[in-house]
Amino acid sequence: MEWPASSPDMNTIEHVWDALGRRVPGQPPQTLQELERALLEEWDRIPQLMINSLMDSMPQRLPRLTQTYPITPDVMDMIESEID
Repeated sequence: MEWPASSPDMNTIEHVWDALGRRVPGQPPQTLQELERALLEEWDRIPQLMINSLMDSMPQRLPRLTQTYPITPDVMDMIESEID
């Protein structure tokens, strides 16, 4: 299922990518290898609790999306089954 382009960030991984980007040190890596190393180091430092919290927040964020973009009952059932 494709989410509307202006949806309220329903894709949890987008929040993780944002956190990862903010965690990479202020001095930008000069090579792809340096970038990869920096990203992998920071990936390991992202607390699992943050990822769990993002996943747990999905039921609260879903109603905002459905108010803006009505979803048919069968699609809503599919979404809810993915969350559980």
